[in-house]
Parts: sequence; structure tokens; C-alpha cells
Amino acid sequence: MTQATIFLCPGQGAQAVGMAREWAEHSTAARETFDEADAILAGHIEGRISDLCFNGPAETLYRTDISQPAIYTASIACFRAMREARGSDFRLAATAGLSLGEYTALCIAGAFSFEHGLRLVALRGRAMQDAAEAAPSSMVALIGADEDKANALCDAARGDDILVAANFNAPGQVVISGSLAACERAERLAPDHGLRATRLQVAGAFHSPLMQPAADRLAEALANTPISAPNCTVMSNVTGLPHDADPDTIRQRLVAQLTNPVRWAANCEWLAKAHADADWHELAPGKTLSGMMRRIDKSVKIISHDQPETSNA
Repeated sequence: MTQATIFLCPGQGAQAVGMAREWAEHSTAARETFDEADAILAGHIEGRISDLCFNGPAETLYRTDISQPAIYTASIACFRAMREARGSDFRLAATAGLSLGEYTALCIAGAFSFEHGLRLVALRGRAMQDAAEAAPSSMVALIGADEDKANALCDAARGDDILVAANFNAPGQVVISGSLAACERAERLAPDHGLRATRLQVAGAFHSPLMQPAADRLAEALANTPISAPNCTVMSNVTGLPHDADPDTIRQRLVAQLTNPVRWAANCEWLAKAHADADWHELAPGKTLSGMMRRIDKSVKIISHDQPETSNA
């Protein structure tokens, strides 16, 4: 019987100069994915997305408006290369993606085409960059936090500003997001709450109310994007549970994701219980999600495919 397979799809932060270059050299399907992306994004970004992925420069690739379509393209290129090599050797049981990666997960599951997904993530990245530049803001990683501790710190540091929990990545790893002044207060107060705080190098306060202008722009784009019921389980970051089959509900969840916390640990915990015997794979770029899973559920073994030689493809 064909093995049930789960694919995990990375989000922003996984980008690195050279990402998926070896996949493009190794696989016709991967190379064609980058060619397709270059054609779709022509005139919409500075340069070619393939060249930015393969050669940088890093300061351009790491911008929110570039890194999001770049990661999405790299992940789909990796998936298509694996499918090209394996054919019917795996049965897609479920997909899940961290923030941006949720779009990759939905594309893999047939909810929308590669082109429609790429246009969405390019707009999403641009809208998030614009919202971040409109208000001084940031994000802070908390080590040793759970949801209650993170919320308590936010309450103590918020003042008259915005500060909320933004990412529940793994036990003991929570990210908070908000106004720059509130983030600075949280860093100072964290030791009093038994937490270690580290400022993240991001453009702004993602997954917080400060992203509402970006959510409004994304909602308009999603309303005009054809979406179908996924052909396998796809996890929702907002609920921590599988997406409904209803396309309008999928649209609503994707809009809400920009201003609500990402419940990644809950996504993985649900999948581990529902698909205990599945093969787990992490798409390029990077190995961040495998590292998180070691803190979420050590019994789950994930194969990362940052490079073709680890893919058995």
C-alpha cells in the first residue's frame, strides 16, 4: 500500500541565498517552476525571483516583499521535483505550513494553482512590508514561555500600545508582536517573568492588529482568487485545526492569519495524533520546522529536503 505522506512547508525566515538552486540544477520540474515564477512576477518585483533565490543579494532576498514569493517558489519547486522523481510512490495525507507556508500547503493540496498562490503571496508580502513601514513595530521571541506567560508579559508591557502573542511555535517558544516601544518594554520585563527575550530581525509586527491594512488588501485579492476544496487535510494556523472544505472559510482564515496568532504547535500536535503512521517531510528551504518538531513531539521523525541529496529523489 502506498505510504501516507505529510508535507510541512516553511515560512518567512527560512530564506537563504542559494536556496533551491541545487533543486533547479537537479530537476527539470524544479527548474520549470522557477521559470514560471520569473514570468508571473516579471515587472512586479525587482529582478528575477530565480536569480534572487540562487544568488541574492541577501539584503534584497530578506525583504518581506521578496522573501515570501521566493520561499513559496522554492518550496513548490522542491515538491514538484520530488513528485517528478517518485511518481505515485506517495499518497498525500496532509499538508501544513507556517504562516506564509500555509499558502504552499494549500497549493500542494490543490486549493489553488501555483500562479494564483504566487500572486497572492507576492501581494501579501508587499502589503505586510507596507504595513510594517507605516508604524514602528517589531517581534520578540520568548524562551520558556507558554500562552499564559506570554499573555501576562504582554499585559505588563503593553501600556497604551499594541502587544500580542503572535506565534505559538513549540513548547517554550512563543513570539510576541507589536509596537516598537511595547516590544522594548517586554524585553526589559521578560526576566521578571522568568523568560528570556530576543528581538527578531523582521520588518514589523506580523500577526498583530498592526497588520490590519495588509489584511484588508489581502481580503480583496482573495475575493478574486479561485479557490477549491483541498484534496487532503490542510491545517489552519488560526484555529490549530484542519481547514474546512468551504472556499469562503479558507479565504476568511487566510485573512485572519495576518492579525491573529499562528498556532503551529497545535497544527503539528493534531497531525501527529491523526496520522501517527505517516511519513513526514519538510520542503525546502531550511530545516526550521524539523527543529520545532523535536520540541513538539520527539516521536515524529521528519526528513528535510533542503538539498536534493537528502530527498532520495
